Formats: sequence, structure tokens, C-alpha cells
Amino acid sequence: MKRSADAMEAAKPVFLSKAERERLALERRQAAVSDHRRSALDLLQSIPRPLPPPPPPASGSNHPPRDSSSGHRDSSDRDRDRDRDRDRRRDDDSRRDRDRDRDRDRDRDDSSRRDRDRDRDRGRDRDRERERERDRGDRDRERGDRDRDRERDRLEKMAEREREKELDAIKEQYLGSKKPKKRVIKPSEKFRFSFDWENTEDTSRDMNTLYQSPHEARLLFGRGFLAGIDRREQKKVAAAHEKETRAELRRKAGLEDRPEDDMVDKKKAAAADMYDAFDMRVDRHWSEKALEEMTERDWRIFREDFNISYKGSRIPRPMRKWSESKLGSELLRSIEKAGYEKPSPIQMAAIPLGLQQRDVIGIAETGSGKTAAFVLPMLSYITRLPPISEENEAEGPYAVVMAPTRELAQQIEEETVKFATYLGIKVVSIVGGQSIEEQGFKIRQGCEIVIATPGRLLDCLERRYAVLNQCNYVVLDEADRMIDMGFEPQVVGVLDAMPSSNLKPENEDEELDEKRIYRTTYMFSATMPPAVERLARKYLRNPVVVTIGTAGKTTDLITQNVIMVKESEKMSRLQKMLMDLGDKTAIVFCNTKKTADMRAKDLDKAGFRVTTLHGGKSQDQREISLDGFRNRRFNVLVATDVAGRGIDIPDVAHVINYEMPSSIDTYTHRIGRTGRAGKKGVATSFLTLENTDIFFDLKQMLIQSNSPVPPELARHEASKFKPGSIPDRPPRRNDTVFANH
Repeated sequence: MKRSADAMEAAKPVFLSKAERERLALERRQAAVSDHRRSALDLLQSIPRPLPPPPPPASGSNHPPRDSSSGHRDSSDRDRDRDRDRDRRRDDDSRRDRDRDRDRDRDRDDSSRRDRDRDRDRGRDRDRERERERDRGDRDRERGDRDRDRERDRLEKMAEREREKELDAIKEQYLGSKKPKKRVIKPSEKFRFSFDWENTEDTSRDMNTLYQSPHEARLLFGRGFLAGIDRREQKKVAAAHEKETRAELRRKAGLEDRPEDDMVDKKKAAAADMYDAFDMRVDRHWSEKALEEMTERDWRIFREDFNISYKGSRIPRPMRKWSESKLGSELLRSIEKAGYEKPSPIQMAAIPLGLQQRDVIGIAETGSGKTAAFVLPMLSYITRLPPISEENEAEGPYAVVMAPTRELAQQIEEETVKFATYLGIKVVSIVGGQSIEEQGFKIRQGCEIVIATPGRLLDCLERRYAVLNQCNYVVLDEADRMIDMGFEPQVVGVLDAMPSSNLKPENEDEELDEKRIYRTTYMFSATMPPAVERLARKYLRNPVVVTIGTAGKTTDLITQNVIMVKESEKMSRLQKMLMDLGDKTAIVFCNTKKTADMRAKDLDKAGFRVTTLHGGKSQDQREISLDGFRNRRFNVLVATDVAGRGIDIPDVAHVINYEMPSSIDTYTHRIGRTGRAGKKGVATSFLTLENTDIFFDLKQMLIQSNSPVPPELARHEASKFKPGSIPDRPPRRNDTVFANH
């Protein structure tokens, strides 16, 4: 066992240091030199040495040598031979020793070489194993990345599917869904051809007699008339057809003939008989008729003239003028004193709905008079309630109006006070930047209307400065802006703080109790993103969607100019435009507070009367800037998007986008600060190549509003495709391939 252990110890590789390796090499070199010297000595000793010559004989002596000398010579030769043999044997022994030492050194070198080779192979195996482990780790990492990408794709597809479901639900809520009834085929009819069809599939016959036989030849028809058309005959046939159609509709509805309808038919028949080919007016315009004479066709033309469209059920007629509205006499007197000569389209459509306590979603162009559209029905609702006194002032206000910014809230307050002073209704504004204790004291003193920003109003509710126990009228102005600014939790908190027992029934066919007070919710916005629709679906009951114009579209009174410039050219062009304005006012929009301050400082140095408005200013500074701009103490306002929504500054002649916004909705609200209340305005935008995200939407808006599109924008690749979409590639067969011969 001890011998085997020694053998194992000897078989273990011995690792030598550099000093030891140098020492072994030096020893081997010295051994080699000593061997070489020893072999040279052996070679010299092996060469036989010549015998010394015999001494010369003595002169004059002719005798031969003596026998004693010869005997002596023989013994010396033998001694020499013996010594030589002894030396040879010694040399052989030393040579054998050297060979043995050399073989031992060679064996030692071979074993050390084998040990080194073994160590090298072992190190190579370790490197190979380490490389294999690294490859295995890379494969595991790639597999994990693929699994994560697959999971991410699955989650994105699920989110996209949820968004599509939500959009379909919104469309079904507001547009309705028409699911065609599936025809049940009887087993007996399944294998038999049926020649029957439903009545809705029959399009072969037109009920109008003018078009029942369109392909028959009418020889000599219309001879002598302009373009061969006898307008008088056509008018007579159309009047008779309209009379028959109206009589049939009345008969189906079970209604009796009214004398006023007979009078209208007689007047139309007389007008058809007296029709002159040179007078193209078929009937009087709706503006020349009394309210009782308006027909369905007149109301349709009226809605088309003002671009009014509805979505909803049981929609009342819009009002044509203030005197035809059902507002009280005090309100009509305050409207006249405020200088409102005729209502705007949104007021024509929304005020009759508000007077019926219907929930309304108003989508109108900027500067269209939305404030009065919800203020007047709100005041009419409050006049029917008992006045605020010491008995009920602790229950809170009757109505709440929420706006996204302080300036817009204060502007709504001014507009409301303009009408409320004649009715003795108290209005309180609650916005940030002012003492919340003072605002809470005003609320506790009693008020009918509270106009607030969502964050400050929620603070007052949480600190018990205010309650909303008797609030049944809610207005959300610029709802999309409130959602964009992150106020959705605050808006939801305020709406949840109101009593829910007075919500309207979800069934739209259910009749409302006229003696009961229901919650009325108005929601106004210039655009309608999905987040606002989600809010409306939760808190509004069977709302009527009133759209004036196109959602997100600017009014036709604004002349839009877009100029492609470099960044270094903006300031010189801005100064030139402001000099051309003279005493007129202008708003210059920037994207950041820092840029607004820098541009205001540059314009102030250039001699312009300039002020700034952005989120970094205190409330007092904001009010001073706005009042100075309204009173013409300043003629240039440099602002951020704080001034881009809802703020009504009269007679703004020019809006200049010094920096383009990132979304087309913000652009729409910015340029909506001009061209308000029926007046014309100009909007100029400085466009650079860094604004490619808005190129497509801006080009489409300019085309829709018949505004000039700069050639640099029209030719740019980013204006041809919506951001995020993949352009359609033409088929490969249309490609031209050039080959070199």
C-alpha cells in the first residue's frame, strides 16, 4: 500500500516555477559539457603512444645488446599493457555511468514533457468545457428573450383586442347596432329552391311617380323650355306627391287632418300653379316662415345651414332665435342686455335639450359660444328651485361647473355673472393659487353655482369645506383637456360625491317624472377621445350627442398659413409679422415655459408691448397678464398651451405658432383663439423639419379647410403616410430592372 501510494505520488504532475526550470536547464548544460570533456579525454587516452627510441650505441662499439636489457624491456611492456587495460576498463565503467545518467535524465525529461502535455490537455479540456457552458448560457438567454418577446406580443394582442372591444361598445352605445335577423330555413325548404324574397329586397319600383318610368320615351316633352325641362309641371307633380305622402303618413299614425295642414297644402298648390320659370324659388325660405309653418324639410335645411347633427332619441326642435326659446323673461332680458343678438349653432341645438333636463355631449368648434349654451339652461333650472337661505345653504350648491385651467374657470365665472346678476343668483369660483380657507368661507356662506378646477374642488370636498348633497346639475367644459392633463381621478371623485339617487333611468323608453328633479350632465369638448367617451358612458344617461361642424375641425373664419423655416429664421420673421400688425393683438405660442420667457424678453428688447402666460406664473401674475392683454396695455401675449384652451380674448387678430405642437388637437385649440364670435382671424405656423410627427395631420387639415399647403410640406415623405402606418409598396412587377451586359 505504501509502495502504491508512493507510485501515485510520483505519477502526480509536478508544477515547476520559472527559477526551478532555469536551474534544471543549467544543470543539464553543465552535465553535457562535462560529458563532452570526458569523451575527449577518453579518446586521447585510447590513442597508442609511440615508444621512445632506443639510446644510440656507444661509438666504436660493435657489440650487440645485452640480454638483461631485453628482459627489462619485456617486463615494462607488460606493465604498460596492464595499465592500459585497467584504464580502458575504468573508461568503460565511466562511459556506462554516463550513459546511465543520460538515460535517467532523458527519462526525467520525457516524464516532465508528458506531464506538461497532460497539463496542456487538461487546460484545453477546461477551456472547452468553459466555452460549452458559455454557449449553453447564451442559448438559455436567447430562449428566455424569445419567450419574453412572445409573451409581450401576446399581451399586446390582448390589449389591442380589448381596445377593439371597447371601441365596438362605444360605437354600439352611440351609433346603435343593427343586427340583421337571420332567416330560419325549414328542413323542408333546405333542399328546395325558393323564389320568394323579402319586401326589403324589392328595389324595382319607386314610390315617386316622377321616377316610376324613367326609360320611357317622352316625345316633344319640355319643348320650348330651358334645357328641355318643364319646371312648372315638375313642381305640380312634386306638390301632389308630397300631399299624398303626408296624408298616408297621417293615416298610418292614426292622426286626424288638421285645418292648418290643409291650408299649407293649398298654399303649396297655389304656389305650384303660379310658378314662373324665371323665378327659381320653389318655396319660401325657413327664415321667412313662422315657427308653426316650419315643415320637416325646413328643419332639415335649417340643420344643414348651421351644420348641426344629432345622435340620440326624442330630440326636440332647435331654436331659431331667442324669442322662440322657452327661457324665462328675466333671462331673455339679461341676454338682450349682454348684447347677444342671435344664438350660435351650439346654443340653438343645446339649450332646448338642457331645458328638458337631457344629458348632452356637445362637440363644437372652438369659439362657437359653448359657455352660454350650458349657462342659460343651468340658470333656468336654478330659477325653478327654492333660493339659497340659511336653511339649505349647508347642503351645498345647486350646480357645479368644472374646467381644466384657472383662466378658463374665471372666464366662465365672468360669463355666468353676466346673466346671473339679473336673477339674484350667487356664483363662486374655486381655483388653485388662492387661499382655500377663503374659498371655503364663500361656499359656506351659500351659493347656487360653483365654478372650479377639479383638483381644488376635490380638496374642498375632502377637507369638508363643501358638500354636494343637493347638486343635480353638472357641466364638464373642455372634458378632453381635463383627461389629457390627468384630472380623470379628480373628476370621478367629484362626480361620485354627488347623490346617485337622482340619476335618470337607463331605459331610454321610460318616461321621466316631471315633478322629480333628475341629475343633468353637460359635457362639452372640441374633440372626443376614447377616455372621454368612457367617462360619458359611466355618468351620462341616454345622452344626446350634438355635433357642430366636424369634431376637431377649425372654423372657416380662420385663415391658416404654414411657413417652412429654419430655426435661425424664426425670430426675424416673427418680428416682421408683429410690426405689420400695428396696434392689433397677437398671441405667440411656445411649447415650454423657458422658450416663452426667452422669446418675450427678445420681443421686449425689440420694443414690443409684450407679456407672458404659462404654468410657472402665480395666479396673480396670470390675472395681471390677461387683464393687461384684454385692455390693450399689451398687444403681444407669449404663452404656452395654458392659453390654448377655452380662453376667450376678444379681437385677437393673429395667432402665431412659434413652435409647432406635437398633436393636431393642440394645434386646433391654439388657432381657435382667433376667429371667435363670427369675426375673422389669421393663424400662422412656423414649421421645421423636426416637426415630422404632425406633417400628415396638418396637411390633411389644410386640405380640408382649403388653405394653401407649402410645397415643402406636400412633397415631404412624412406628409404622405400617417405616423405608425406602413406605406403600401407597389407590386414588384412594376419595378424596372437594369442589367449590365
